Amino acid sequence: MAKSLLVISRHAPWSGPSARETLDIVLAGGAFDLPIGLLFLDDGVFQLATQQNARAVQQKDLSANLQALPMFGVDDLFVCADSAAQRGLALDALSLEDAQALDSTAITALIDRYDQVITL
Repeated sequence: MAKSLLVISRHAPWSGPSARETLDIVLAGGAFDLPIGLLFLDDGVFQLATQQNARAVQQKDLSANLQALPMFGVDDLFVCADSAAQRGLALDALSLEDAQALDSTAITALIDRYDQVITL
């Protein structure tokens, strides 16, 4: 049986290649039927903000990758409600409507559910 993997994305989409590389890891894991979850934490919640202009900061637009997650079997999507609130992002305005909002206590329990955790 494959070990489950939780990937925690902590970087804003415009802060460098980390956000894109994180999504690439998750999509690759999903393509190989790895039980995988993705948690947007800290500045990673900015990846879910709508109406971003990636070209203005010379970065690749990640919205297509985010929308492709369910097609790759990545259905376990989570967002830290505290991180979103601290950054002024309303949960109902995020681009991934299927992402489950969690508080810090629920995130601790979530991390315990997975066999392996990668933070990028």
